[in-house]
Amino acid sequence: MTQTELRETIDPEAVDGVWDDLINEARLQQSSPSLRSLMHLRITSRASFEDSLATGMAQAASDGHTYEQPLHEMFYDVLTLHPEIGRAARIDLIASVERNPAYPNPLIPYLFAKGFLGLEMHRVAHALWNEGRTTEAFLIQSKISEVFAMDIHPAARIGTGVFIDHATGIVIGETCVIDDDVSLLQGVTLGGTGKESGDRHPKVGRGCLISAGAIVLGNVKVGEYSRIGAGSVVLTDVPPHATVVGVPAKVVRINKPSDCPGETMDLRVEDMMPEYII
Repeated sequence: MTQTELRETIDPEAVDGVWDDLINEARLQQSSPSLRSLMHLRITSRASFEDSLATGMAQAASDGHTYEQPLHEMFYDVLTLHPEIGRAARIDLIASVERNPAYPNPLIPYLFAKGFLGLEMHRVAHALWNEGRTTEAFLIQSKISEVFAMDIHPAARIGTGVFIDHATGIVIGETCVIDDDVSLLQGVTLGGTGKESGDRHPKVGRGCLISAGAIVLGNVKVGEYSRIGAGSVVLTDVPPHATVVGVPAKVVRINKPSDCPGETMDLRVEDMMPEYII
């Protein structure tokens, strides 16, 4: 699954309405002197969602050596050439609000959640990587790492409806593949096992939840709709619909078929129906 293969199940009206929702929320905040210029610069003065998103990306990536305007042009050009990135960002934003009760509206994660903006910057870096513009891709990767404390290799493939909560300490390796509707908490590592080459990073199935501090190493498959407990170390394949915990991680239950941990954000292991206990 790549980020260009978008889900068909999400409400298209909700996706198309994201930009209008952001504009409406921004206008409500413009009465505050401390927020007026931010709302104007990032949202109400912008021609489109993509223009606004490129502005946020350029601000995050700029420094004394790399200036904001040429960065904005680069980000905006990529977003224009790859409309699937803007659509994926809209879906990610909807997922962020649905899964985090700390977000009262989409404006908050859009402006202030480093997991959201870092992920969308990665999507641009991934497009550049695929075009052979590797130095620019690595520039964006380094900025994501420096500014947001999350390190995602530009080659990593990430689906839509992905929620990265808190973001600090996230590491995602080069050959990692993450499917749709996955949620990652802080300190998650999806890494290799050493100096091996080739396809060497995890493959995370749809609807998975990987809890804080979990480590998944090697070219292992994390089955769809599975849950990895906080602080666990996964070294072997995880069955679909399973909950695994421990060091090394072991299966402690099989989840209900209707359970999508990546969406419910249910981190509990002990609270389960008896018939599902292993």
